[in-house]
Amino acid sequence: MSYSPYFNPDLETMSRAELEALQLERLQKTVRHCMNAEFYRKKFAELGITPDDIKTLDDVRRLPFTTKDDLRENYPFGLACVPLRDCTRLHSSSGTTGNPTVVLHTQKDLDEWATAVARCLWMVGSRPDDVFQNSAGYGMFTAGLGFQYGAEKVGMLTVPAAAGNTLRQIKFIKDFGTSVLHAIPSYASRIYEVMKEQGVDPRRDTKLRVLCIGAEPHSEEQRQRIEQNLGVKAYNSYGISEMMGPGVAFECQEQNGLHIWEDYFIVEIIDPVTLEPVPDGELGELVITTINREAMPLLRYRTRDLTRFLPGECPCGRHHRRLARLQGRSDDMIILKGVNIFPIQIEKILLKFKELSTDYLITLETKDEGDVMTIEVELSQLFTDDYTQLKTLEREITRQLKDEILITPRLRLVTKGTLAVSDEKKAVRVKDLRKLF
Repeated sequence: MSYSPYFNPDLETMSRAELEALQLERLQKTVRHCMNAEFYRKKFAELGITPDDIKTLDDVRRLPFTTKDDLRENYPFGLACVPLRDCTRLHSSSGTTGNPTVVLHTQKDLDEWATAVARCLWMVGSRPDDVFQNSAGYGMFTAGLGFQYGAEKVGMLTVPAAAGNTLRQIKFIKDFGTSVLHAIPSYASRIYEVMKEQGVDPRRDTKLRVLCIGAEPHSEEQRQRIEQNLGVKAYNSYGISEMMGPGVAFECQEQNGLHIWEDYFIVEIIDPVTLEPVPDGELGELVITTINREAMPLLRYRTRDLTRFLPGECPCGRHHRRLARLQGRSDDMIILKGVNIFPIQIEKILLKFKELSTDYLITLETKDEGDVMTIEVELSQLFTDDYTQLKTLEREITRQLKDEILITPRLRLVTKGTLAVSDEKKAVRVKDLRKLF
């Protein structure tokens, strides 16, 4: 059967002029709707503006920022714009550092969310005759139900495998003929490692062809290694629970940036210090305004995620703007000896070496000589026990790391299985023990 390359051709291929006209209409409606929340009424009064002041898309810059702290301080329902009786579901963060952030959804919100995820899955080649397996956790974590309902909307047979139990995941992949898999990057690598241990060849023994990855920053080198190992095309996904979850932005089959659905969102990239827009193409903090939500729309939400707009049109025919790969979060940046470092810079170097596994840990400590960085990285099974070769490898990795991050870390190459691996959670990449001093 022949399918259209677009899940919703009218919305996915509309011109920039049509898209911006739709954005303005939805923005003005959203701003008026936000006046149902006392939080936004107070913010507007403080700024001396009213919904009538929003006349163009550029006027989005007149609106107040919203932050994660705002959600915590107004916990649980202080940003709701509809009565709770009109809400169908809520999701929340873990709340390990205080009140969790709660996000409410009406049934329409849930339907629109499923449609957004379906668009994403369709965009990477998923079709009704595929089998989709979801290795994300279900419950308050949005990736479980978000991908589940999106995959069902595409029409695929879905396998809600949930997180963990890697042997069972692999059995399902083989027995059910899974062709589309969703997994965070570190867990996709874990699945491959266990496949090797079990003598499973993903190319010979499975039908896997599409992998959706996201939820944790990862380098292009890691994506390419996953593709090579599992014999799939791996597509980057971006979601944020405060917006809805997965489905905010996704790569298409061109793999040249993440299309962000601008009929759902207005997107800005700002300097996280000055809060002013950065020139197109420059790295900054992603700020998102929802324009297609009922229960809890958010104005100018500061995601803390760092990215940039990509120039030009995508050959896929979609005119929604594209974001570059996420470089991490502004609050995840490591400052060491006056140098700004992101973990993804370190990963990029480590994964150039076939002798290394994908598992690593960066530890920051205060010693007599000041703050120091130690990088532990596991050797792959390709490495042989040769002391001279090991020392040569250490020197070359350290040299390339210094060239990239401008300081010399302490490097420890450890045997496979030394670092803790979790089947259920995002990989822990950084331990900052300086906070204890």
